[in-house]
Amino acid sequence: MKNLKKRHKMWKIPLLILAVVVLIALYELIGIFIAYKKQPDISAATKKETVRELQQIHNAKKSKERAVVIEDNEKALVERIRLIENAKEEIILSTFAFHSDESGKRMMGALLNAADRGVHIRILADGFESWTAMEGNPYFYTMSCRDNIEIKIYNRANPFKPWKLMGRMHDKYLIADGETYILGGRNTYNFFLGNFQKYRNYDRDVLVYCKDPGEDNSIHQLKEYFEGVWKRKECKYFHRNKKLADRDSVKNAAKEIRRDYESYLVKNKKKIADTDYKDETFAVDGIQLISNPTHTGAKEPVVWYKLGELMKQANSRVKIHTPYIICNEMMYDTWTDIANKVFDFSVMTNSVTNNGNPFGAADYAKNQNRIQDTRIKVWEYEGGYSYHGKSILIDDDLSVVGSFNMDMRSTYLDTELMLVIKSKKINAQLEEGMMEYEKMSRLNLRSGIYFNPYQIKPVKPKEKRQRQVFFVKHFLGWTRFLF
Repeated sequence: MKNLKKRHKMWKIPLLILAVVVLIALYELIGIFIAYKKQPDISAATKKETVRELQQIHNAKKSKERAVVIEDNEKALVERIRLIENAKEEIILSTFAFHSDESGKRMMGALLNAADRGVHIRILADGFESWTAMEGNPYFYTMSCRDNIEIKIYNRANPFKPWKLMGRMHDKYLIADGETYILGGRNTYNFFLGNFQKYRNYDRDVLVYCKDPGEDNSIHQLKEYFEGVWKRKECKYFHRNKKLADRDSVKNAAKEIRRDYESYLVKNKKKIADTDYKDETFAVDGIQLISNPTHTGAKEPVVWYKLGELMKQANSRVKIHTPYIICNEMMYDTWTDIANKVFDFSVMTNSVTNNGNPFGAADYAKNQNRIQDTRIKVWEYEGGYSYHGKSILIDDDLSVVGSFNMDMRSTYLDTELMLVIKSKKINAQLEEGMMEYEKMSRLNLRSGIYFNPYQIKPVKPKEKRQRQVFFVKHFLGWTRFLF
């Protein structure tokens, strides 16, 4: 009898812990589902705004702005540091993820250098990503305690408020002195910036330059967008405490950042010193910024709708590049409508085995035939490293680049930005970059039957990835709108 009582007591505590964990998980799931399960429809106001914006894009004749596509990860880091190093008054950095790895610390070194010169710096980072990468990190405290640097966090992760937890800031851009900016899909760490061999993601940015910007241009649109997000009540300051500078860990982090950055500057001084962007950029007819709502709840699918309407107006071709495809019926219907109007309509995405996102891989494995029912041609990228670019080519004069994935998260949950650029030269440059990836792809005809004109060897499936895909595909499919 005594032994039974002892065993009962032994099991009591683990069972109690398990019950608490289950209750917390249910609380989180119910909060998330109530807030995000229902996807809003497009409003009459957005439809009206879309007609006006598309007319502006098509009627654009000649802009003061100039642009160039940045394909290479190493160049993407150099160009960011170049902008920061030559800034005189203001730097704005908005990033989904910022890590304190090699490329992240080089960015920090450039920002600290700029602050030393008296440049005012404002940084926005996503709340969930900052929770995992920035909290408790002395490298970020080195910046947050500086007079000239302000850091804010968008929608700081709070498990006690699950109805706000999925609202993420997915924007990625850098503005220098209100006249030059870089915008695209790259986060601020090694996977996307620099040449670090362990792992990488291939992505794409656009650099836009205008020496004498007025109000009728994309630089003004982007700055106005940033100010709107910066002032939102969801954006809170990140450890704005000067006493942090007295910590030994923060002092040591500052010394390391400055030492490494000085070494980087010596090696790359020529690349960074040149501030004349005119000869490196192309003239454009016009640039239009397209954005999602910036609140933290389920969002009206503004970017998806505007891009869909733009693609429906194509005369001859639409080419999409996206790392993931996770669509609902509304999104499939959009692609069907485009396919009915545009003969050459294709998408390139990661193959199941090449996809860095197990949720994206599993959903594609399950729904590839449904995607092809829209009559879009599907190219599967097999380059070894996961492809992360988000771009669209329309005919021979429109190019779209930014942070928007062709999935339900980008459509309904995240803040997102895409640039629509009217320019035949940018279109040609973007096509050249996109085709380099397509030459490492196979055309999926149906149910795993492939046309392989470039004789590409598919990436071999790893057991770990196969297990991940199987688990997500069979047990977590009901959460697909969150990923």
